[in-house]
Amino acid sequence: MSDSESLPKFFDLQVNGFFGADFNDASLSESQLDAAVTRLQQDNVSGILATVITDSNEAMLARVRRIVELRKLLPAAAAMIPGLHIEGPFISPVTGYIGAHPAAHARQCEQGFMEELLAAGEGLIRLVTIAPEQDPGGKLTRWLVDQNVVVAAGHCDPSVEQLATTIDQGLSMFTHLGNGCPQLMHRHDNIIQRVLSMSDRLVVCMIADGFHVPLVALQNYIRCIPPENLVFTTDCIAAAGLGAGVYTLAGQQIRVEAGMPPTSADGSHFVGSSAQMPDMYRRLRYELGISQKQLEYSMFELPRRATGCA
Repeated sequence: MSDSESLPKFFDLQVNGFFGADFNDASLSESQLDAAVTRLQQDNVSGILATVITDSNEAMLARVRRIVELRKLLPAAAAMIPGLHIEGPFISPVTGYIGAHPAAHARQCEQGFMEELLAAGEGLIRLVTIAPEQDPGGKLTRWLVDQNVVVAAGHCDPSVEQLATTIDQGLSMFTHLGNGCPQLMHRHDNIIQRVLSMSDRLVVCMIADGFHVPLVALQNYIRCIPPENLVFTTDCIAAAGLGAGVYTLAGQQIRVEAGMPPTSADGSHFVGSSAQMPDMYRRLRYELGISQKQLEYSMFELPRRATGCA
């Protein structure tokens, strides 16, 4: 398989940037977004959720407004970006769980700020990732679901009870299982095991670049998750499609070495990925032996339907 005609269509629900365009830069230009959309089309990607990560209220609002503005100027971008994914700021500030998000801006859920984000998004916010432990009683989750916004858990460490309560309030997805958590955790009582135990009630998303979750572990997780609840996403940043170099994500300097995933400037942790959907498809299909039918479902049909973009 070497050309786009032999690939299925893809829908990626977590794209922080692509081909030099950083969606977390309020000065994102028309030409940068246009180039990213053209490159995504070449990868047989039919749609994405442009993802805005944790920052100050002002920064997050500015990024959302910029993407909304550019969609109005670029018909191809409007078609490629049917919605936005807001990842944070209501996530865990604890080291490891916070991942590459700035811990200073992680906090407990606030409906007021979410109302501002939804207004700035002009109806385009489709998915919001929160930490259930930051949403006591699942109140914001319930409110978001009532606004027709899908809620995912991620960058979190809720107890079984907290996770179940939030699911009861409408939580329906989990963002990049196996990431957004510390390298060292309790060997049995941890967020991965809790989510797997409830994967019949959650659409579970995973980054299948071979780095974020090693293929052996990825295959084990896949066996535990009902196939009808499995989604693959890239969680890619501006480095995707460009290779080695220095890039940015929301003002952070990101380093990419040849054949490796993006890392923080000090090399201490991953920062998104540089994965592309065709490469993930080939890895899953030919290295893990997942059927084409399942991959078309997990990389196109389900992510669209689960986020209301079908």
